Amino acid sequence: MDDTQSRIREEIAHTAARFVVEEGLEYGPAKKQAVRQLGLGARAPLPDNEELEDSVREYIELFCADTQPAELHALRELALLWMERLQQFRPHVAGAVWHGTATRQSDVHLQLFCDDPKSAELTLIDHQVSYDVSEVRGFKGQAVPALTLGMRCEPLQTMVGLHLVIYDADDLRGALVSDRKGRPPRGDIHALRRLLSADAR
Repeated sequence: MDDTQSRIREEIAHTAARFVVEEGLEYGPAKKQAVRQLGLGARAPLPDNEELEDSVREYIELFCADTQPAELHALRELALLWMERLQQFRPHVAGAVWHGTATRQSDVHLQLFCDDPKSAELTLIDHQVSYDVSEVRGFKGQAVPALTLGMRCEPLQTMVGLHLVIYDADDLRGALVSDRKGRPPRGDIHALRRLLSADAR
């Protein structure tokens, strides 16, 4: 990659990071929005997700260092609450809440590993919880069902999107392979509790 392409990727990453932090966009839409704002064409060289995550961390450190830790902690507590409620489905937390880049604009992403994919949905119905159903791309690229709820986060005094992505129980084995930085891409309830304990120190 030449210097020009490298510079464009970096510029897209920095611009997209602002959309992620300030508007709560997911990485894909944030990159597209950055390309549009910068007036670049469809063939612009996009940063990968790890590059964008690095830019998000830099943005948070520069502009949100005084507020983001408390916001992250509140969202992790909300995630833990729902992981405890859905513990029978082996919930794992992923995304910004897991990786530590979440702000008050971020949604909470939980992944459930069920013997019967409908069982999680029936549990929400039993508890009279309203939700929307959609499909998203799973971590293997396959289409998987997702249940989206709107939850009140009292410490932040705001509504938060909670996304429950439903996988087959057998998918859990391959879900814990570390990423290129050697990090687990998602964490179970015990891992999240350890993060919350570390946050409180």
